[in-house]
Amino acid sequence: MTDIVLFVCTGNFYRSRFAEMLFNALAPAYDVKTRAVSRGLSTERISGDMGSISPHALKGLRARKINPGDAIRLPIQIQESDFAEASLVIAIDEWEHRPMIEQCFPEWVNRIQYWQVADIQDLDPEVALFALESRVRNLLEQIKNE
Repeated sequence: MTDIVLFVCTGNFYRSRFAEMLFNALAPAYDVKTRAVSRGLSTERISGDMGSISPHALKGLRARKINPGDAIRLPIQIQESDFAEASLVIAIDEWEHRPMIEQCFPEWVNRIQYWQVADIQDLDPEVALFALESRVRNLLEQIKNE
């Protein structure tokens, strides 16, 4: 059984945060005790005036009747220890994140599961969040059946 799922994206502002909160909200319905966390590979790209979390992520969560509540926090930069503590690491967009991981954490590049959900400039947020929801639900089903 997987204990911690780590979702990784660029800024830990939009996609990984949505995946983390969605996973944690849905896990009890799948009878999964695993919890999700999320981190960013390049959080310096998120300026302080952008807020703590993407409005698209919040809108997507609320549309799914998920109240983020205490999960609202500033983006967190990934550290080596985050990889080591996770039982499963998922990078949200292989095309975007694999090169960043190869550069900063080369020993982890082949230990990560890569999804292909592009960032907002390349994929409409509603489409991206629907894709993430589908992948998160599939992941929960997998974990449940382990």
